[in-house]
Amino acid sequence: MTLLEKIYETRDFLRAKGMIEPEFGLILGSGLGELAEEIENAIVVDYADIPNWGRSTVVGHAGKLVYGDLAGRKVLALQGRFHFYEGNPMEVVTFPVRIMKALGCHSVLVTNAAGGIGFGPGTLMLIKDHINFTGTNPLIGANLDEFGPRFPDMSDAYTAAYREKAQAIAQKQNIKLEEGVYIGVTGPAYETPAEIRAFQTMGAQAVGMSTVPEVIVAAHSGLKVLGISAITNFAAGFQSELNHEEVVEVTQRIKEDFKGLVKALIKEL
Repeated sequence: MTLLEKIYETRDFLRAKGMIEPEFGLILGSGLGELAEEIENAIVVDYADIPNWGRSTVVGHAGKLVYGDLAGRKVLALQGRFHFYEGNPMEVVTFPVRIMKALGCHSVLVTNAAGGIGFGPGTLMLIKDHINFTGTNPLIGANLDEFGPRFPDMSDAYTAAYREKAQAIAQKQNIKLEEGVYIGVTGPAYETPAEIRAFQTMGAQAVGMSTVPEVIVAAHSGLKVLGISAITNFAAGFQSELNHEEVVEVTQRIKEDFKGLVKALIKEL
């Protein structure tokens, strides 16, 4: 079965479940999946039950697809994403973004937990651009002409108008919202202090193991994108040790600001 055939098979399966014409796709990172529990009139499908779908194996990722109403808009939320470091091919990592487009989404809100290079733990950072340091690209292979061009423009991958709106909303809600460049690596090992110093020189303010492949595919598909990093720890060299437990713990601390911001954004975008 070709990738296109898989996309259409999965789209038709989800439509049959009642997932009709969502406006926004939400990709909820480590510790941030709780937002999906606020979706009303929810239709919930376990990842294991969706044809051609991947599996999420990371703590803090529930592994459910949730469709319904949030802030008065139809949304399709991923409670848990797929990572390259889990052994998934890029086709699987980015497949949910293709499905969001195929079902009718016009925008994707992508979130992650990230290490801070320019900002400290507890910071919400709007992603204004990214550096793809994964050593690969999800568009390698035959181009899906039905979705986008062979050589997509990445100049405005993180939609500028959405970032402006996010800053205005954050100001109204008295939420401190930083803005910076996210560098995506494969993981799963945390970066060395020398790597972080190199990334700092390259202009990155946050580092993580996701998001970049999904945003590349979103841009290829003509989707508008807003990206938010929850800075959960200092990157290597800025603190004595790194662990995933701290990532989940810090996201718990900042989740109310995060949820309030995302809901207001969905309502106004």
